[in-house]
Amino acid sequence: ADASVYLYGGLSCMAAACVTNPVDVVKTRLQIHGELSNTQRLSSLGACRDILQHEGPRGFYKGLTASLLREGTYSTLRMGGYETIKAQFPEAAQGKDLPLSKKIVAAAISGALGAGIANPTDLIKVRMQAARGARYRNTAHAFTSILREEGVRGLFKGVGPTTKRAMFLTGSQLPSYDHFKHWVLRNGWMDEGKPLHFLASMVAGLACAITTSPIDNVKTRVMNQPVDANGVGTIYRSSIDCFVKTFRAEGVLGLYKGFFPQWLRIGPHTIVTFIVFEQLRRLAGIKPV
Repeated sequence: ADASVYLYGGLSCMAAACVTNPVDVVKTRLQIHGELSNTQRLSSLGACRDILQHEGPRGFYKGLTASLLREGTYSTLRMGGYETIKAQFPEAAQGKDLPLSKKIVAAAISGALGAGIANPTDLIKVRMQAARGARYRNTAHAFTSILREEGVRGLFKGVGPTTKRAMFLTGSQLPSYDHFKHWVLRNGWMDEGKPLHFLASMVAGLACAITTSPIDNVKTRVMNQPVDANGVGTIYRSSIDCFVKTFRAEGVLGLYKGFFPQWLRIGPHTIVTFIVFEQLRRLAGIKPV
């Protein structure tokens, strides 16, 4: 069952990415709007209007191919890896539910591994979604352009904040879903099934948005910044530099720019992911999360 859990994890997140790509584009635009300045905040509706006006409905599906490639690598590894790492703890061998702290460790490790490997696809997704015009013709053109202009290192730009974000995201999303669901089951409030999967994934989505918003913001800005002739970023030296500069120029709210679309994205993304994941497991005869 191990290999199929990886496959189903990747497929369920790819299904979720198709649903949430428009919100992802809006979130990315809000994060880079008025960068390091105290300009008037752009609303989610304002960003939607801007995209529709200048790019049409297709603008909302910018970076979808890169997003699907990213989920196919990153989420396959994090969703499957979580189960594999969890199985290494002695409690798992005894058939017991793991304590929350151990679930967080398992999720953080699997998230970091997946994100580190999938960084090039994440970088391309961010750049394609951030550009109002056509910065790259397609995903393949983006990949070759970055490789030619910035080298292999260019494809791994922002790998620090990406990996940190993945540790926080997976470390809050999978354990909160897993733990909340088993807590409800233990108390006999609900039975295993779609209503419980929906409720647990809503809780996981909110936990996820709160923990990852500032890191996601930093990741977007580091990946999207212009570079000099040596491929070095011209605005931020590192993710910590970006965090400090954003906080100084824009305050705490600057770090939470795009929080509402971030929640609107990660909420439905989490719901679709877990409902599809649980159904695929059920069809394959694998026990629920």
